[in-house]
Amino acid sequence: MGTLRSGQSERVMTGSATMTTTEFDALFDEVSNWSRWDEESPRGTLNHLTPERIVAAARLVRSGVTVSLGLPLDTERRPDNPTPAQHRMTQLSDHDSGNVQFVKDFVGVDFHNDGLSHLDALCHVSFRGNLYGGAPDTSANADGATIGDVETVRDGIVGRGVLLDVPRVRGTPWVDPGDEVGPDELIAAEHDEGVQIGPGDVLLVRTGHNRRLDELGPWDTTHQKAGLHPSVAELLTERRVAVLGSDTNADTAPSRTEGVAYPMHVLAVNAMGLHLLDYLQLDPLAATCEHLSRWEFLCVVAPLRIPGGTGSPVNPIAVF
Repeated sequence: MGTLRSGQSERVMTGSATMTTTEFDALFDEVSNWSRWDEESPRGTLNHLTPERIVAAARLVRSGVTVSLGLPLDTERRPDNPTPAQHRMTQLSDHDSGNVQFVKDFVGVDFHNDGLSHLDALCHVSFRGNLYGGAPDTSANADGATIGDVETVRDGIVGRGVLLDVPRVRGTPWVDPGDEVGPDELIAAEHDEGVQIGPGDVLLVRTGHNRRLDELGPWDTTHQKAGLHPSVAELLTERRVAVLGSDTNADTAPSRTEGVAYPMHVLAVNAMGLHLLDYLQLDPLAATCEHLSRWEFLCVVAPLRIPGGTGSPVNPIAVF
């Protein structure tokens, strides 16, 4: 696992190859966890995150340094933020004459979009009419999802976080939009950092997406972004990763998988039952890891409790 398949060239790892429908279907079946756990309220790969592993992750806290992994809530419409959040003041301090007054505001966000840090629940991705575990996608209706909603993780996600910094191992400032990162490259990042992903981990993959935005300005990220090659799903399955996060949405755009626009979303959420953390801000985390020479840390994710919700805005925290 983590090596090139027979017939694949090195160019698969740099994003020029196409995965056929037949190859994708075989990969879906290979990594599927649909019958792995008997779950009334499906947790998917969070089953790998046992109490013992949470306790072990807590022992990683040594210095007390904390780092936000979330982007600021962005209310400006741009090509990289096509559906901005809403923020408006609902009460100011001049509304009455009392000596105790309150300033209040409203926030609204359609969070499953570019530029907004969020968690994908297991009800978020339908593929060929089914959600994770084979539940029909009609189980989600106008009132919300009834199977695999974000309430499944109402007690939070706490575990060992590992950052794999792909630009660092490449020796480049970022991974170019449209390029795919393969499993061999993630293994190379492990070796470079002296860390290894394992069971129950919250794996975070940095592509340098936000650094590129900062230095070159916005572009249409929906249709052109770096991401992971679908074969990474084999490595995630082999290592029993619990959660996957990225500074993009983990999917390369445009997709190079025949007939599937979001192959990593389909494989991770729909086949594996793997919660995704999309559009994180991983640049400060990378700088902290570099400074401390530590690429593992306690990771804490506290989604909003939204009954029937397909996910939640999040601001995960890394604790060193």
